[in-house]
Amino acid sequence: MNKFHGTGVAMVTPFKTDGSIDHSGLKNIIDYIISGGVEYIVSLGTTGEVATLSSEEKKEVWEATTEHTAGRVPLVAGIGGNNTAEVVRDLKNFDIKGYDAVLSVSPYYSKPTQEGIYQHYKAISETSNLPVLLYNVPGRTSMNITADTTLRLAHDFKNIIGTKEASGSFDQLNTIIRDKPEDFLVISGDDSIALPLISAGAVGVISVVGNALPGILSTMVRMCLDGKFIEAQPLHYSLIEITNLCFAEGNPAGVKSALKILGICEDSVRLPLVNLSSESTLLIRKELMKLNVI
Repeated sequence: MNKFHGTGVAMVTPFKTDGSIDHSGLKNIIDYIISGGVEYIVSLGTTGEVATLSSEEKKEVWEATTEHTAGRVPLVAGIGGNNTAEVVRDLKNFDIKGYDAVLSVSPYYSKPTQEGIYQHYKAISETSNLPVLLYNVPGRTSMNITADTTLRLAHDFKNIIGTKEASGSFDQLNTIIRDKPEDFLVISGDDSIALPLISAGAVGVISVVGNALPGILSTMVRMCLDGKFIEAQPLHYSLIEITNLCFAEGNPAGVKSALKILGICEDSVRLPLVNLSSESTLLIRKELMKLNVI
């Protein structure tokens, strides 16, 4: 699974001002991300506002992404939810052509026990025709996938190949990296801590800010994977402020604002999300100017 070493981008779903999917903008984003040198793209992860898309729209985006990417980089499909039976149905109906793995977020809102989380991913593992990446983001799901549960899944199911970890707990991450199977991938789910996590043994990041700054981020990650942490530090620190700004009023409103400033796509989001405030938009513009990308 070396194809998932490096920088993956959790791609936004661009919308027109009327709320419909912007296919021209989608092509622009794909080309921009790939030209920035990232290693792979995640289509319809949570950053893609997948909760607001119909089944038909999801299929539309997945197919358009496959067609336009045309094999230039590996693709990961975000297929998750808090209804295990529905996730299983989605996996059975998913056209895997052009895709290399599935990223599945831990069940949200329901707050299942660790055994419930294990059984949820067991069902996914037994259904998926593609390798599976876990996605642990307790700040959004309200329930952490503990190190013990992650390791249990990693050891029990060969097609669960890794985890996107956004727990923010270095104790948990250290335990997973120490005790995981050798080929199990630990991927940072937080842009701002990709460098220290790679130093501990992570293989890269699945990024939000990479939508807007794929070149800077992917260069920094590759330096880290080559062991050049001192050389990577200036790039790491240059991204701290823009990353904070992109999340200040919620994701993906912030990074979509940056993409509009860069001329890639509109900044429209679907309710219950709203567009970034004019004050935060101005701060993002100033930071992009500081980074010499506009």
